[in-house]
Amino acid sequence: MVMRHGKSDWEADAPDDHARPLTKRGVASAERMGEVIRDLGLAPDLVVSSTAQRARATAELARLSGGWSSRLVLADELYGASVQDTLDVVSRFGEEHERLMVVGHQPTWSMLVQHLTGARCAMRTASVADIEMLSDRWTSVASSSGTLVTLLQPRPFMSS
Repeated sequence: MVMRHGKSDWEADAPDDHARPLTKRGVASAERMGEVIRDLGLAPDLVVSSTAQRARATAELARLSGGWSSRLVLADELYGASVQDTLDVVSRFGEEHERLMVVGHQPTWSMLVQHLTGARCAMRTASVADIEMLSDRWTSVASSSGTLVTLLQPRPFMSS
């Protein structure tokens, strides 16, 4: 699973991009997507997030609001990561888990989904792409392909 962080606050008095927090809408979207993922039976076994404040907060809020039993691991490499960097992280952390979620940033997340599935999709803030990989080994994820099963975007799930 690939999840983009929630909407971040460009107006916040953050010392740098890495420390930029979520907006209220970003918090609400992250929490709602956690519930949606739970309700669809898609809760991951492990969540690996970028260390950027907005990504880490998105991962934590989704886990807590969805009541997922998964563990959260922070990976410095996911901040500013390339597709290959991300695949390396997935290979390293995924081996003992059936369903893995990575939480991070654009434009890499759209490129990652396209690399793995061939599908082009808009990874808007708090979007989640559920990908079924053809290989059953995480160590070969970089050279294997998958199918985009579901693309969940928060807007349809948010109450007005």
